[in-house]
Amino acid sequence: MSWQSRFQVIVSNKLFEAFIIGIIITSALMLGVKTYALPPIGYQVIVVLDWIITLIFLVEISLRFLAAHPHRDFFRSGWNVFDFVIVTISLIPIDNSDMALVARLVRVFRVLRMVSIIPELRMLLNSLLLALPRLGYVMALMFIIFYIYAAVGSMLFADINPVLWGDIAVAMLTLFRIMTFEDWTDVMYETMAVYPFSWAFYITFIFLTAFAFLNMVIGIVVNVLEEEQTRVLEETPGYVSVKQLHLELLEIKAMLKARQGQPPD
Repeated sequence: MSWQSRFQVIVSNKLFEAFIIGIIITSALMLGVKTYALPPIGYQVIVVLDWIITLIFLVEISLRFLAAHPHRDFFRSGWNVFDFVIVTISLIPIDNSDMALVARLVRVFRVLRMVSIIPELRMLLNSLLLALPRLGYVMALMFIIFYIYAAVGSMLFADINPVLWGDIAVAMLTLFRIMTFEDWTDVMYETMAVYPFSWAFYITFIFLTAFAFLNMVIGIVVNVLEEEQTRVLEETPGYVSVKQLHLELLEIKAMLKARQGQPPD
C-alpha cells in the first residue's frame, strides 16, 4: 500500500473524524473559558492547549493534503481552502505580535471548521448559499414594501412620536420592530389615539411581511434544501430514485405483457 493510500485510509476513518470534531469542540469551549477571569496558571494552560490544538489542526490538514490525488485538487474545494487559511493564520502567535488581534479572531472562526468536517452541516450551508439568488427577489420586494410603509408612517405619525417616525430611516427600523412583534401593540395604540383607524396600517404591514414574505423565504430555503438532498443522494453509489424504479417497473411490466402476447399499456 502506498503512502498516499495510507493517508486516505486515515483521513476517511470515522474515529479520526470524531477525534477532529472533539478537538474543534474543545477549541470552542476554550473560547468560552477565556471570557472569564482566570488565574495565571489557568491562562498558561489555555495557551498550551491552544498551541496543541493548532498543531493537531496542522497535522490534520497536512494529512488531508497528502491524501488528495493529485495534490492540486485539494485546493479545488472551497472548504479545503477555508480550512487551510484558518489553520495557517492560527499559527500567528497570540501575544507579542502586531497580528495578535487577527490571531484571536481567527481562533474564534475555528469553530466553523465543524461545518467543513460534518457533511450534513456542509449540505445545510450549501443549500442556504444556493437559495440566496432566489431570496434576493423576495428581499427586494420586501424592501419596497418597507420603504412604502415607512414613507406613509413618517408622513402620518411623525408628529405623534418623532423618535419612532421622525424620518424614513427611523420609520423602517420601527417597522422592523413591528414585523418581529417587539411591543408593536404599544406603537399601534399610540397612533390610534390620534388616528383610530391606523390599526389597518399595522395589520396590513404585518400580514405582508411576517405572514407572507417570511413564509416565502422559509419555503424557498426548504425547497433548495430538498433539491440539495436529492442531488447528494443521486451522487451516492448504488442509489436509485423513485422515478427510476417506476420506469424500470414499467419496462418489466411491458416485457411480461409482450411475452404473454398482451398489448402494452
